[in-house]
Amino acid sequence: MTNSKRPGEPAGVSWLTRAWRLLRRLNVARLWRAWRGRAAEEDRARPLAEALERPAGEFVAGVHAGPAGTRPYKLYIPADCAKAPALVVMLHGCTQSADSFAGGTHMNARADERKCLVLYPEQTRGANQSRCWNWYQRGDQRRGEGEPAIIAGMTHEVMERYRVDRRRVYVAGLSAGGAMAAILGATYPDLFAAIGVHSGLVCGSAHDLSSALVAMRGMAVIAPEGDECAESTLAATPTIVFHGDRDRTVDPQNGERFIAESVRRDGASAGGVATEEGRAPGGHAYTRSVYRDRTGRVMLEHWLVHGGGHAWFGGSPRGSYADPRGPDASGEFMRFFYQNTLVPA
Repeated sequence: MTNSKRPGEPAGVSWLTRAWRLLRRLNVARLWRAWRGRAAEEDRARPLAEALERPAGEFVAGVHAGPAGTRPYKLYIPADCAKAPALVVMLHGCTQSADSFAGGTHMNARADERKCLVLYPEQTRGANQSRCWNWYQRGDQRRGEGEPAIIAGMTHEVMERYRVDRRRVYVAGLSAGGAMAAILGATYPDLFAAIGVHSGLVCGSAHDLSSALVAMRGMAVIAPEGDECAESTLAATPTIVFHGDRDRTVDPQNGERFIAESVRRDGASAGGVATEEGRAPGGHAYTRSVYRDRTGRVMLEHWLVHGGGHAWFGGSPRGSYADPRGPDASGEFMRFFYQNTLVPA
């Protein structure tokens, strides 16, 4: 047997003592603390990830029936809902459902953070075979008629039942839902304090199916006489717009046209425009433009996502039409909404 003790080491030193000295030289304690630190970070991150995928509140189904028609809906109620909560109305895109839209946008998790309600009206196949909101039909572009009246009536119903703060009611949508959100902002500015249009079109950009296909390709359509969107003199509604510059379904010129129309009609840039470049962590680059009116109030935000297609940015693949590479549209929509309250007329 060989003698493994170090030169100059007293005889009789045990193997356990030598092993301990080796571990001290390797600084195992520091390695242990580093490992525990990483584990602690993972433990802290895990609740956020779980909250995004499995919000803690209640997701209830309902049906609204009114003079203009009937539609089903889903309503998210946070476990710790505020006594007078804000309400965000979310309008899905074509082929989507309330469940798939909620799953893809993480908006219920954002509602948990804000302790607000989220209402998801749902289109039926009877009203549109592809479950698109009928944003391109003239009968669905007017106050008090068609789908705008149905959604507004549903919103009022939820507001009454849950004692919603009437100053904090917002609407947003994706694609066809974004186009319908734009219509609601134009026709019900006394109901919605701010709107979000994700990959959508400006109110009145089409008046039938053929003109809708033209508008979606980015070409302007001449509005017919009597068009409520084009002739609206109602107060401007603060709006945040998200659009990918590689969108092949709804051309990004539609987002730019929305901004241009608001600036032309409402003087949304009278107080100046500020533009910044950024990049979502590990994801898409973007250009963000902020438009202020003459009082300095932010009236418009335009997020052009570079390399982004036709999908909800910052979303979850558990839903449909969602791009997890950011930027976080749901978070930015919520931030923008909560900067705005409705001022009674």
